[in-house]
Amino acid sequence: MSDTGFLSDIQTLRARARQHIEEGAVTSSYGADRETVLKLLNEALATELVCTLRYRRHYFMAKGIHSQAVADEFLEHSNEEQQHADMIAERIVQLGGEPNFSPEGLSTRSHAEYIEGANLIDMIKEDLVAERVAIESYTEMIRYFGDKDPTTRRIMENILAVEEEHADELSDLLDGKNGEGMAH
Repeated sequence: MSDTGFLSDIQTLRARARQHIEEGAVTSSYGADRETVLKLLNEALATELVCTLRYRRHYFMAKGIHSQAVADEFLEHSNEEQQHADMIAERIVQLGGEPNFSPEGLSTRSHAEYIEGANLIDMIKEDLVAERVAIESYTEMIRYFGDKDPTTRRIMENILAVEEEHADELSDLLDGKNGEGMAH
């Protein structure tokens, strides 16, 4: 500790920053197990990719009364899930890993399932179940990251907030709170 009581003196910080420079964003103060974080992030990446694909299919397959409004919601969610996938892939690379975009085993790496749904109500329900799965698994990941990897934690917290919004919107569609309810 320096005289100011803050971390380290500037010379020590500079010297530490030069050590292991090939590790990029991962410095000696990184507190998490990097391999575990990379595994979790690749599972989250697979989850986001599966959700992107499921929402995209639902967008194209939405038929019936109110289908255009619901289809528009599916497309918006699909695009947001793809943005999440990109954010996660970027973080994986920052941590010195490789994002796994391989279609081989994608559904087994994903926490959410790819279920097509036979009609609009089934599609909404399957998407809501998948969002609830993502909410649960991302909440656990966020707890794991804690103070050991605050950057990854914040990324996942931001994604979690959008997943909760998706779940709320889908629930509203089923409940009719927005005037376009599907079920009763």
